[in-house]
Amino acid sequence: MEKQNIEINYLYHSGFSVETKKWFFVFDYYKGPIQLSNKKTIIFSSHGHPDHLNPVIFEWQQKRPDIQYILSSDIAVPEKTNNFRSLSPGDIIENRDLLIKAYNSTDLGVSFLVQCEGIRIFHSGDFNWWKWINTPEEMAKAEKDFKDEIEKLKNERIDIAFFPVDPRLEKNYSAGAEYFIDKIKPQYLIPMHFSTHPPAVKTFAEKMKNSPTQIIALTGRGEKISLTL
Repeated sequence: MEKQNIEINYLYHSGFSVETKKWFFVFDYYKGPIQLSNKKTIIFSSHGHPDHLNPVIFEWQQKRPDIQYILSSDIAVPEKTNNFRSLSPGDIIENRDLLIKAYNSTDLGVSFLVQCEGIRIFHSGDFNWWKWINTPEEMAKAEKDFKDEIEKLKNERIDIAFFPVDPRLEKNYSAGAEYFIDKIKPQYLIPMHFSTHPPAVKTFAEKMKNSPTQIIALTGRGEKISLTL
């Protein structure tokens, strides 16, 4: 298949837009500069936490009535919202041009695997190894829940992964991302969920500089990169 350029724009926190030759995707919009495209557009929201879902996304259909929404089933959809699908873990949407799979989260909602034009994109939402320093029982459960879901993903090829690197976890800030890279081996991993603490992303990128997965550290709102896949 002929290679193509993928344009990625970091919006803020876990929010990104991804533009392919035919499609324009927005994942987990919270805040930040965004310019909608005239291409076929899908707005993804992995769950209803306010740092992953800004209700303003539902106003965008006033200017673009053909926008589609792919939402976690925990999200309450406003009346008069058109063109939406609510997904639970295990749900699949498939047509000639697009494949969307909903995987589980280790918090609320779902994570998304999207395939289009031969490109496979994973946005984890709040799926992560939330390795808080808790009781041994709580830590064991968090590890099991995370690794069990990784087993379900293990046979998926992933080109671009958006995955949490969260400094609130202190020394364990990158435990989930490192395990994900070890088991899934995406071509690129773009850290997210670091809010206003970008140094953690730079530290992680330096730590993983010899990894076969390339770490792309986008930390400024509106920062963009073009990948050829």
